[in-house]
Amino acid sequence: MLSHNSIWRAIDALAERHQLSPSGLARRAGLDPTSFNKSKRQSPDGRDRWPSTESISKILEATGATIDQFMALLQSGGGTSSRAGPPAAGIPLIGFAQAGAGGFFDDGGFPVGQGWDEVEFPVAPQSKSSVYALEVQGDSMLPLYRDGDVLIVDPGAQVRRGDRVVLKSREGEVMAKILARQTSRGVELLSLNPDHPNRSFEMKDVEWIARIVWASQ
Repeated sequence: MLSHNSIWRAIDALAERHQLSPSGLARRAGLDPTSFNKSKRQSPDGRDRWPSTESISKILEATGATIDQFMALLQSGGGTSSRAGPPAAGIPLIGFAQAGAGGFFDDGGFPVGQGWDEVEFPVAPQSKSSVYALEVQGDSMLPLYRDGDVLIVDPGAQVRRGDRVVLKSREGEVMAKILARQTSRGVELLSLNPDHPNRSFEMKDVEWIARIVWASQ
C-alpha cells in the first residue's frame, strides 16, 4: 500500500543515488528547488501532501530512472544503505551571485531574509543554527571547487591562517579564498585559481568573513 512517507523516502533515495540533495534533484528536473523540501511535505494545517505525478515523471526523466526502479525504491522503503547515518538537516542554500546582493545576511554574516533554497546536510544539531550553504558558480575557484559544488560555511567558527574562507566586501563582492593573514587593520587572501589574483582588503572594507567547513566534490 502506498503511503506519503514511502513516496517521499523513494524520492530522497533517488536523489541520493545520483549524489543530489532533494533540492538538487528538483532543480535538475526543472522544478522549483524547494519542491521536495521537508516544509513542502505537509500543508499549513499539518496534513500530509502527495508529490504530483508530473513532478515524479520529471525526476524520472531527469535521472533516467524507470518507473519499475522507482517502484522498487518504494517497496524497499527508500533505503539505499544498510548503515544508518546521521539525520540530515535542512540548511539555507544560495548561489554566489545572489550572495552579493543585499538582504541575505546580517552584519555578522549570518543568513537572514527570504529567497533561500534548502539543502540537506548531516550536521550536528548545535551547529545547524549558524551554518549555511553557498553554491559555486563559474570557474573562478578551479581547480579546487567546480561550478555547482556546494560549500558549507559557518560564520560562527573561528577563522585562522590557512583556512579556506568566504569573504564578502562592502561593495558586494563574494569570494572563496585561502586566508593568508589577518590583522586588526586588514586581511590578505590567496586565490584558489592561479588565473585569478590574490586579494587584500582593509578591515573597514570587509562586511564579513567566514570559514568553509565542508564542500561537496
